Amino acid sequence: PIIPHSRIIYRQLALVTVSYKMATTGAERAFCVLQFHTSKCATDVQRKFQTKYGKEAPSRKVIYHWYRKFETTGSLSPQKRSGRPRTSEVNVERVRQAFIRSPKKSVHRASRELQLPSMTVWRILRKRLTMKPYTLQILHMLNEDDKPKRYEFCSQLQQMAEDDENLLSRLIFSDEATFHTSGKINKHNCRVWGTEKPHVIIEHQRDSPKVNVFCALSQRKVYGPFFFIEATVTGHSYLDMLEQWLVPQLRQDLNDDFIFQQDGAPPHFHNDVRAYLNTEMPDRWIGRAGVRDRCLMTWPPRSPDMTACDFFLWGYLKDLVFVPPLPSDLRELKTRIQEAAATVTEDMLRRVWEEFDYRLDVCRVTRGSHIESL
Repeated sequence: PIIPHSRIIYRQLALVTVSYKMATTGAERAFCVLQFHTSKCATDVQRKFQTKYGKEAPSRKVIYHWYRKFETTGSLSPQKRSGRPRTSEVNVERVRQAFIRSPKKSVHRASRELQLPSMTVWRILRKRLTMKPYTLQILHMLNEDDKPKRYEFCSQLQQMAEDDENLLSRLIFSDEATFHTSGKINKHNCRVWGTEKPHVIIEHQRDSPKVNVFCALSQRKVYGPFFFIEATVTGHSYLDMLEQWLVPQLRQDLNDDFIFQQDGAPPHFHNDVRAYLNTEMPDRWIGRAGVRDRCLMTWPPRSPDMTACDFFLWGYLKDLVFVPPLPSDLRELKTRIQEAAATVTEDMLRRVWEEFDYRLDVCRVTRGSHIESL
């Protein structure tokens, strides 16, 4: 065969990146082939290679192999192996139609129905049809009158924020959550892939020791955690916490220049709690209120997606707290919660406030619908 011009050889072989028995680049192999074509002496090629690149030259056998391969094929790329035969288009279409009819079908069920190996079904879904297994998301059911209330709240708060650009930065979000020593189990995120049912069991201790935790968030810091002594948070214990722990800190840091938010939980709606808020912070609190209460706004029911504690803080803390091994007792659990809360930075809170502003806008645009999926 006719050897092409040297520049063409370099141009073709420099693109080859496949490694042989020794680590060489495409340019180095092109150099060896070109030099051997000129001198017909592998030893001379080895000397020039060492002089040019300063490393051990390929063996004579490798140089011969490269040159013969280039003479025969015009390339140094290895031939592709035959490998596993591709799945037939008939089976691909069968799998497609099976999951179009029933998108919630499991891989194992489809395997039994189609008489195909589970791995083949999985490979067709992921590689050929580029499908992904999506988990269902459980949200609070909204009643018919909930959406107008959510829409009205978002619209009103956004209008107030336009009139007062510092309004959102003055918000103090608050909430309670329960932490168990046994940790948390989210069965909707548990996925075990295999060719057979794995029969995996996750042990969960029922009625394990727990602690009720309260936290409040400003745009700059986390207030808490506060641990309730009582097994159940009541209106009286919640009021004691406000009077003796939270409100004094807020006044010391913010000089009453804040708007306190709470949701519609029963302890928050206690008569004594609302009377205290009406007296200590009139027209500066948001929550479930009566007709005569002096609140700034009424918090819409079933709206955890609108408060920073629910859409950010509790999930963030639990991801850090419940890292195996799980806490052995309540003392260790409380220590972990305190350490996790201390990791929340001002930059994180700034982004949380940006997220809240975005959620207000989305909720308003969707006329009060769920926004988690958006």
